[in-house]
Amino acid sequence: MSRTGRQTTNTSNALCVIMGGGQGSRLFPLTKERSKPAVPLGGKYRIVDIPISNCINSGLRRIYILTQFNSTSLHRHISQSYKFDQFTGGFVDVLAAQQTPTDTSWYEGTADAVRKNLVNFLNHDFEYLIILSGDQLYRMNFREVVAQHAESGADITIATIPVGRADAQSLGIMQINEERRITRFVEKPKDPTVLDSLRLPADWHPKLDIAGDRELFLASMGIYVFNRDVIRALLDNTLSDFGKHIIPQAIQTHKVFSYVFQGYWEDIGTIRSFFEANLDLCSELPRFNFFDMSAPIFSRPRFLPGSKINGAQIDHALVSDGCIINHAKISNSIIGLRTIVGEGTQLHRVVNLGCDYYESNSSIEYHEKAGKPRIGIGSGSRIENAIIDKNARVGNNVVISPAGKPENLDHPLYFIRDGVVIIPKGGTIPHGTVV
Repeated sequence: MSRTGRQTTNTSNALCVIMGGGQGSRLFPLTKERSKPAVPLGGKYRIVDIPISNCINSGLRRIYILTQFNSTSLHRHISQSYKFDQFTGGFVDVLAAQQTPTDTSWYEGTADAVRKNLVNFLNHDFEYLIILSGDQLYRMNFREVVAQHAESGADITIATIPVGRADAQSLGIMQINEERRITRFVEKPKDPTVLDSLRLPADWHPKLDIAGDRELFLASMGIYVFNRDVIRALLDNTLSDFGKHIIPQAIQTHKVFSYVFQGYWEDIGTIRSFFEANLDLCSELPRFNFFDMSAPIFSRPRFLPGSKINGAQIDHALVSDGCIINHAKISNSIIGLRTIVGEGTQLHRVVNLGCDYYESNSSIEYHEKAGKPRIGIGSGSRIENAIIDKNARVGNNVVISPAGKPENLDHPLYFIRDGVVIIPKGGTIPHGTVV
């Protein structure tokens, strides 16, 4: 039985599709050289590890990831991380957009991406197609979603989460009846009158296992379960997007139900949300718990040494494998894989994405002769409210802070997005620079 008491369903009859997103412009410059699912997360993971791990923990082992931009590092991560033995029949495969003799276009939207790969999907024996977003942080048992879907006789089930009025204005809001069937969908409602009409009745909260009586709205999580014949029928057109086109029409013609999710869920598709979600992992009781081994988050095994701390002061920080931290002061920060931090440096509210390799002595000497710092963070520097992307070189006596600067700014050495300074992948901040 599931934790909710509902009998769970065998998910071997389900196929999973993770949407890799488009150019990932809201996460630029982290997506300048990689696709959105390949962006590092939590010091040692990638964003794509979250939905893949949810699938594996739910018994889903047939997983496709659809992407079209900068997919090289994603391909490499998937091939090095997810290998099932020959007896399980499972796979995690990337399907990048490609030109064919009959179609030379890119994916035009989520529905278009699935449509262009539907022949591949239908070659598999499955009853349910589960479609997931590739830029969200959450932990969900998809067995429970599929179980409710089967029990309700739904054609489509959409996972929803209760949110407050402020959040509702930037999400797709669903209205349901007492059977949890969706009767109405409004994308990003701003009008107070419209919002009032979409409010979840307070007396329904106990039926949905929602504690309290505060004002709530049901927001779509971008997680869908389709019956096999239904997805074929709904994509027999040129409509491009599930949220904007397919789902609103399907509500009028098919049985579309809501699965109400109660746990932590965060859309990390913007720099600010990505930054804050990472920093929350440093808190004593983070809202997303990577230490929950009942449903672990998987990633690539790297076999790195344990991190070495040489007299540093560290407060509420997450330090990944293979780091060397000298007499530095680190607070409310994430230190990614293989990071070297110099003596006397202060890091506060910094998300450091780590390094792909250790720099050789010859490389360090070469860059020192050219007056450039080594990979990592130098000595005597002060950095706050910043994201430092992989393989960046931050010199000695550097100051990095967004204080007194515009919310968004492009500079040859750095970027500012949503009030956060970003040092790009492979970027160099020379010794003594004040950002």
